[in-house]
Amino acid sequence: RADRRGRLDLRALARLVETGEIDTVLVCMTDMQGRLLGKRVTGHFFLESAARESHGCNYLLTVDMEMEPVPGYRAASWDLGYGDFAMRPDLGTLRRIPWLEGTALVLCDVVDHHGHEVPHSPRAVLKRQIARARAKGYVAKMGAELEFYMFDESYESAHAKDYKGLKHAGWYIEDYHILQTTKEEGLIRAIRNHMDAAG
Repeated sequence: RADRRGRLDLRALARLVETGEIDTVLVCMTDMQGRLLGKRVTGHFFLESAARESHGCNYLLTVDMEMEPVPGYRAASWDLGYGDFAMRPDLGTLRRIPWLEGTALVLCDVVDHHGHEVPHSPRAVLKRQIARARAKGYVAKMGAELEFYMFDESYESAHAKDYKGLKHAGWYIEDYHILQTTKEEGLIRAIRNHMDAAG
């Protein structure tokens, strides 16, 4: 079923793929930097195959911010050779992505070729932490507070400046400042409403 906030199950996704409302599914894992990495597949391919699993190179859990493999990992390295792992979708995370036309997203657990979770993947680490808390009688809850800097730069111009001397969208402390946040509302409103629509 699909609820008003964009969450999907396979039956609802199949209907949306059939009608052409969704044509792409982002099949993603979380890397060590907290970024989503993965692949885009057609909705039909996801339903036929990738809903069970797809594959990615194990170097994805060894890269730095520039996507360069960092030496010294026991799990994957140039010396060991880079192999694949499987990305197994957690269908409870399947949802529309309203800011990308015709797109859904699913988060995956990273598993080896025997179906065991790769222990150093961020989702596996988090699951172990939650289980340890539960074993001690605690329930883990969290709330995200998004804090970030906005720049009046394109990705290209920021890169050309080596990410130095960038023009900020604001120039003073702006906590709760309605005038400044009104200037930024084009982006902030899009983030707020798209995140709500994605559930």
